[in-house]
Amino acid sequence: MLAVLLLAACTKSELTEDAPEVGGDSTVVKTKKFKFTVKGDFTRDMGTRADYLSADGKSMTDLWVFDYMGGALVQQLHQSSTDDDWGQPTMNLAYGSHHVYFVASRGTGATLNTTNCTLVFTKVLDAFWKDYSVDVVSTSNGNRAVTLDRVVSKLKLIFNDVIPADAATFNVIPSTWYYGINYQTGAPTSAATNQAVTITIPSSSIGKTGEYLSIYGFSGTTEWTTDVTVNCKDGNSAVLGSATIEDIPFVRNRASEYTGNLFSSGGGLSPTLNAEWTASYTGTW
Repeated sequence: MLAVLLLAACTKSELTEDAPEVGGDSTVVKTKKFKFTVKGDFTRDMGTRADYLSADGKSMTDLWVFDYMGGALVQQLHQSSTDDDWGQPTMNLAYGSHHVYFVASRGTGATLNTTNCTLVFTKVLDAFWKDYSVDVVSTSNGNRAVTLDRVVSKLKLIFNDVIPADAATFNVIPSTWYYGINYQTGAPTSAATNQAVTITIPSSSIGKTGEYLSIYGFSGTTEWTTDVTVNCKDGNSAVLGSATIEDIPFVRNRASEYTGNLFSSGGGLSPTLNAEWTASYTGTW
């Protein structure tokens, strides 16, 4: 009997990441550890963690990961650029079919709603997204590289005329602008109507020509259009110059660039291309 007991003790298997895990309701769930390395149109500067995921010279600040099985949210995590495993999140995924959704952004004021599956920002900046499907079995490779795609468009306005000495702010007012994303579909959400984006004019821009500003908004893969009004105000909110541009086209991963005069008449085309994006749409007002 002693020999039998010793033999049983020697052959008892050690619990591993692929072994059954017993839940509180006595159900058995097998899981496998996955490490995701986030990739995309990023510069991966390993010198500092904060610069690990950057685009256009600007670092992402947040990464969200949502694990769904059968349409239900199983688990989620949020990383910031100060985390030790920034850009390389780890999850234990249960055996079966998953959709794992990734959102990386440097926008501010994010509000997450898992009921509506949305992330909405008070200020939209560069953002990337991916729906990554994976079937987990015992032989699955737990190291995965996930390439995220840009899900914002950019409006860039270039001013031909001189910024006056009393100029204080630029105000960009799109007729429609999207401040959120559905993290399951990647579609833009939370449309705002005639909501101004205010940009403080730095003293270094006063008296110069060729100054520009940019704002970001979420877009889908289908081109859409909106009207945009831009004005410049002094410190007392008096309007110094304004212009309205009609039917500006937007689509994700493309900059729409317009050049013109805000404080005087006239102006001409000054097309530019941003190599980090698809070819820009250019125009004048």
